[in-house]
Amino acid sequence: MATPSLLPPHAWNFFRAGGFDQVQIDTGADLLALKELDQKLWVALSCPTRGIEFDTRTLDLIDTDDDARVHANEVLGAIGWAGGLLRNPDLLVQGGDSLALSEINDSTQEGRQVLASAHYILKNLGKPNAATISMADMADIEKFVAGLEFNGDGIISAARIADEDVRATVLDMIKCLGPAVDLSGEPGVNQEMSDAFFAEVAAYLGWQAKADGDANIRFVGEKTSAAADAFHAVKEKISDYFTRCSLAAYDVRAAVPLSRSVEDYQGIAAQTLSTDSSDIANFPLATVEPDKPLPLVAGINPAWQKPIEALRQLVIIPLFGKKESLSRSEWATLCARFEPFEAWQAAKPAGSVEQLGLARLREIAASDHRDAIDGLIGLDKSVETEVKATHSMERLLRYRRDLYKLVNNFVSFRSFYTGREKAIFQLGTLYLDGRSCDLCVRVEDIAKHAEFANMSGLYLAYCDCVRNGGAEKMSIAAAFTAGDSDFLMVGRNGIFYDRKGNDWDASIVRIVDHPISIRQAFWSPYKKLIRFVNDQLQKLAAARAAAADAKLIQTAVATSTPVVAGAPPPPPKPPFDVGKFAGIFAAIGLALGAIGGVLASIVGGILGLKFWQIPLAILGVILIISGPAMIIAWFKLKKRNLGPVLDANGWAINSRALINISFGTSLTKLARLPEGSHRSLTDPYADKKPVWPYYVIIAGVVVAIILLWLMGLFDGPRRP
Repeated sequence: MATPSLLPPHAWNFFRAGGFDQVQIDTGADLLALKELDQKLWVALSCPTRGIEFDTRTLDLIDTDDDARVHANEVLGAIGWAGGLLRNPDLLVQGGDSLALSEINDSTQEGRQVLASAHYILKNLGKPNAATISMADMADIEKFVAGLEFNGDGIISAARIADEDVRATVLDMIKCLGPAVDLSGEPGVNQEMSDAFFAEVAAYLGWQAKADGDANIRFVGEKTSAAADAFHAVKEKISDYFTRCSLAAYDVRAAVPLSRSVEDYQGIAAQTLSTDSSDIANFPLATVEPDKPLPLVAGINPAWQKPIEALRQLVIIPLFGKKESLSRSEWATLCARFEPFEAWQAAKPAGSVEQLGLARLREIAASDHRDAIDGLIGLDKSVETEVKATHSMERLLRYRRDLYKLVNNFVSFRSFYTGREKAIFQLGTLYLDGRSCDLCVRVEDIAKHAEFANMSGLYLAYCDCVRNGGAEKMSIAAAFTAGDSDFLMVGRNGIFYDRKGNDWDASIVRIVDHPISIRQAFWSPYKKLIRFVNDQLQKLAAARAAAADAKLIQTAVATSTPVVAGAPPPPPKPPFDVGKFAGIFAAIGLALGAIGGVLASIVGGILGLKFWQIPLAILGVILIISGPAMIIAWFKLKKRNLGPVLDANGWAINSRALINISFGTSLTKLARLPEGSHRSLTDPYADKKPVWPYYVIIAGVVVAIILLWLMGLFDGPRRP
């Protein structure tokens, strides 16, 4: 049974931001105690290793399962590992690019290996007495390790072998088996290749030795292989010939057709004949007769004369002497003589060393190259622990520099909500429409991202960004959290600055529309009314212009119509309908009267109030018009949530990271004149203001007063 811990639980500090409590991590003890903190209190439970502003090499080291995502348990594992190798865990909070060797905890085996590795690295860099090691020392750790004579990967490259004879054997191994690539990128060999190569050499030489000691296999000496090739080249054709002769002995009538008919010769007679012709090669080796020996000099099919002569020189003459024919029994004896050779050939071991030649293989086998190569491979493997510790040293330096930053963008969103520095998911700043947007995230698939990010309640402008003439491209989603959306539309261009200061040409390609600010909601009813009036006026003007154009064309056609003799006169124009136009004027008068009555009622109601009540009444009218839109916008702005924006990018957000109105205003900054600036209000190119609107207003006021007077609103109270 486990013994319960007598230590008191860790005392946590929390701060409230984004509408929820977030853990505040200030010390190394806080970091080490994170494993005890309920993960329901973490802001995020995983994040991608790409698409965020964080050192990808560090993320890859934390991502132990190589799934391109950093999970909560992997973060805890990194903290526990780094904390165990440091004497003071507060170093993880302090950060920095260097580490004093005295701070490495050498009370464990791994700690001693890491410390020894640090001394080894500094020694090879020419700084044996250095007391600290830095990221600059590890800047090219892969090249540093690869440049070592022995780098612990168990592969020795041919280029680094001093002995020329041993190097030649290693090159032969690479030629036969292919290379194993050393950390330096050079071709080399490993232990498995060495064992396989020398095993093949031994097997091949043993196979050759079996033939050397058996006269039945190499029955014609060194020419046996060539003799076997000549034998197999004609074996099937000679067997065919003797079979035909046996059939002719069985039935003499078969001799003529088995030798091919006259018609067969007539079929090829018209061709240009050659000994390479397949038609000729298909004819028998010689004319078929009962039990006829095979002629070896004369009377042979021209297409087979050379192969038969090769067989005669290499096989028949050494075995039977200079013969001009071969009997069936001699042929059977010849086939039997090749059986041991063929059995030996069938037992040939598989492998690729034969290409080196028998002499070279015997030279390799007689040398001590195998022991030399295996010794070099053993030396390389002997430093495997030191090399692994070298990578552990790099890992420790990176964790010391980066872990605290990651935790403040993972366990809590301290970097994002305090504003002291940008969060790791903030890609840069977009400048567009007189605003700068700091909440910009990278997007791989705009359509997929927008579908889910729509639940955030944020106004998102998706932009395609390019630089260097289109050589570099990326897509971002920028959140507009202040101002209005009047001039935000697809196709508008801006400039995006990434975290490195590089500028990108940005163009809006998609918009997820949500309220941006209370101010926008206040003016939205009036802007909609103005747009409606403008649209109606434009439609009316367009209709009037179209009617005028149609009437002009009709008049032109009527006046240009020629008079045809005998044609009836054109119909007379209809008389002016006084009643019709009187009705129209009456309708217009009623409409104006209704509008005037409404205006008179409103103005009369306001003027009937006391002086101090008039501003309140006007304010009430404004609230009636703008209030509903402002209330709806207020509720929506209060619910804006960063979570769906990051979830759409592969994060696992564990809390509702709200972006309220005040915080949202800080994420999008409007254009402001610098303090102390002097502003001249004189604009030489300003449009001249027309005077007639003032006359219209004055006339309207006068008409309203007259109407009010006629309605008796200015009369004093009647006495009973």
